[in-house]
Amino acid sequence: MSAAAAEALSVVLLAAVLVCAVVRPWGLPEAVVAVLAAGVALATGALSTGHAADEAARLGPVAGFLAAVLVLARLCDEDGLFTACGAWMARTAAGRPRRLLAQVFVLASAITAVLSLDATVVLLTPVVFATAARLGARPRPHVYACTHLSNSASLLLPVSNLTNLLAFAASGLSFTRFAALMALPWLAAIAVEYAVFRRYFAVDLDAGATAPVAAAAPAVPVFALATLACTLAGFAVVSAFGIDPAWAAGAGAAVLAVRALARRRTTPAALLRAAAPPFLAFVLALGLVVRAVVDNGLGTALGRLLPSGTGLLALLGTAALAAVLANVINNLPAVLVLLPLAAPSGPAAVLAVLLGVNIGPNLTYTGSLATLLWRRVVHAHDAEVELKEFTRLGVYAVPAALGAAVLALWVSLTVIGGG
Repeated sequence: MSAAAAEALSVVLLAAVLVCAVVRPWGLPEAVVAVLAAGVALATGALSTGHAADEAARLGPVAGFLAAVLVLARLCDEDGLFTACGAWMARTAAGRPRRLLAQVFVLASAITAVLSLDATVVLLTPVVFATAARLGARPRPHVYACTHLSNSASLLLPVSNLTNLLAFAASGLSFTRFAALMALPWLAAIAVEYAVFRRYFAVDLDAGATAPVAAAAPAVPVFALATLACTLAGFAVVSAFGIDPAWAAGAGAAVLAVRALARRRTTPAALLRAAAPPFLAFVLALGLVVRAVVDNGLGTALGRLLPSGTGLLALLGTAALAAVLANVINNLPAVLVLLPLAAPSGPAAVLAVLLGVNIGPNLTYTGSLATLLWRRVVHAHDAEVELKEFTRLGVYAVPAALGAAVLALWVSLTVIGGG
């Protein structure tokens, strides 16, 4: 196959994978088309077997980690963690929508950071719907906060997002140093988002709500919380010894799984479903298709656009390019494309890419897989998401949050070092 033909084929295959991930024709899982596309790339020579093996070796541990975190989040939900969070919000909001919004920001940011963005989208969003209905508050500000924070609040830890795991591997940083450098950008992005939400949804937040009827508070799942705390500490410990954090995540998931199985509150089949094998296959296959696109010309083209250096302007340019690319081809392919180009410049460039692909997707529906999943959750609650409103909110929030986060990253790099 000629170089031009391989380039055209790889681009078509990537477009087909992304479109089918959004549309899901005939209700097929995202993995079906992605796996077929990866097979075509290999069969036609658009992707060499050597490069395919390298990409699979790079993404394999990431997929294993993701599976463990998904199981951990699901078992925490079944243990009552998210129900307890909803009861706490309803009880302490005291009929005040602005206070409820602050509580949603706190919970969504913490849950996204520790249990990954999927937990915020799939498990917290329904709880927020129920809590807003219980208070008689308009749900829009609080529900929209879930999707924005599932992206922008996923900056803190390597475990918070699949893109973070990939950036963590490429950065060469330890778990604790990654978290230290990203703490200030994380806070900056959340603070800007909160200010934008308070202003944008002022009418909804000023509408009345009622204090909930007193009810017995659900039991706090102490065991699940303790396991989460130990797992989080385990991430830092194993990273210090050069051990893949997936082992800590797997240990936490195993503890809760054994307990749930012993109490007959789950089954092996349910645990397997919680690990989402089709989605993991999609991630691996998408990585192979993106590698084919990079090998056949996209990497060279983007390499000319990516700023060199790690000064403030270079970091802003890198983050902006990553944000634009995330909205054009989705944030997961964007990070797979950009990381090999940014890594030679060091951790600063890698983290700037991460800011772009995590905050940028709040601009469009298709910017991240989490947003697509959030739309399905919203529709399941008979609510509508208007493209015009989603985009307008993104226009207000994304540039401001991205600029603040990049500035905060530059400050962190200056003070802590690591660039």
